Amino acid sequence: MLTSAEALSTLARIDELGTFEAAARELHITASAVSQRIRAIEQQIGRVVVVRSKPARLTDAGEVLVRLARQIELLEREALDELGVSSDGERPVTIALAANADSLATWIHPALARFSARSGVVFDVSREDQEYTAELLASGRVSAAITAESDPVPGCTSTPLGAMIYRPVATPDFVARWFPNGVDAHALATAPLIDFNRRDTLQDSWLHSIGADGVRPPRHFVPSSTGFVHTVAAGMGWGMLPEAQCGALLRSGALVELPAGAPIRVELFWQQWDLRSRLLLDLAEEVRSAARSALAPPLRVPDTPSPHAVDSWPALSPSPRTPQTGG
Repeated sequence: MLTSAEALSTLARIDELGTFEAAARELHITASAVSQRIRAIEQQIGRVVVVRSKPARLTDAGEVLVRLARQIELLEREALDELGVSSDGERPVTIALAANADSLATWIHPALARFSARSGVVFDVSREDQEYTAELLASGRVSAAITAESDPVPGCTSTPLGAMIYRPVATPDFVARWFPNGVDAHALATAPLIDFNRRDTLQDSWLHSIGADGVRPPRHFVPSSTGFVHTVAAGMGWGMLPEAQCGALLRSGALVELPAGAPIRVELFWQQWDLRSRLLLDLAEEVRSAARSALAPPLRVPDTPSPHAVDSWPALSPSPRTPQTGG
C-alpha cells in the first residue's frame, strides 16, 4: 500500500489548516504524532511532501497525495452512508469547488443551495482566476470547477454547460457625454471603461471585435461582480455585463447597450475529478440543470433555436471573470 489513509488524512489537514499544530488540534493528537505520520510518508516514497514553513506548503509530491487523500475521504464517507454506519458526530462532507465571479453572482448559488439542502453537503467555494483554478483542481484543493477551458485538467472530466452572454453597456448620460457622434475608435480611446482587474480581457476582446483594439482608454478596476454592475450603473464607465445582471437595467432604461459590434459569448464547462462518486455525479447533474435554465446553449451541442442563438457573436479568450483550468 502506498501509505496509510490516516497519514494521508493528516497531510490533508496540514494543507487545509496551514500548520502541524493546527492539524494536531483538529485530529486530537500531538504535534509530534503529526510529524511522525508525515515522516513515515516521506520515508516510504523517498520524497519531501510538505515544506515546514508557516504556513506549511505542499511540494509537488505532497499535492499528489493530498488529492488522493481527499478522494479517499469522499468515497469512504459515501460508502459509510450507504451502509448506514456513519457516526452521528461526524462532520458533514465538504465539497470544495472553484467558480468564476459572474457565475457566483448570477446563476450557480441556487443550484448549490438546493444540493446542500438535499444532501447535507457543505461547500467550500473559491473565486479564482484561470491559472489558479487549474492549480486548485490538479492539487486536489477543489474537486470541481466552473471554467472557460474545455480541455480537462489531468485526472478530471469536462462537460459543456452553456455560454454567458456579455453585452457592452453604459448609462444613457455616459453615452451622451462620451459618444455624442457615435461609438468609434476615437471616442472609445477617451471614454473610461471598467475592468474587473488587470487580467480582465472582456472589454479589450470587445474592442478588438469592432476593430478598436489599438485604443488605450482610461480604466477603473473593480474586482467585484456586484460592484462592477453598480459602478457601470453609476456612470463611471462602460463595461461588459452578463445578460443576467444587465437585462432588467436595460429594460428599465437605466442602462443602454453601446450601438456597435455584438455581444460576446463565453463558453463555460464543468470540470470535476474523474471519480465514480455519487455525490459528485449528483452535483454535476444539479449544476447542468441550472445551466440549462440560466445559460445560452453550448455551441458544440445542437439545440433548438432560441433568442440567445446568434451565430455571429464573437467567442472570447478566457478572462478572470471566467476562469480557465489548465478573474
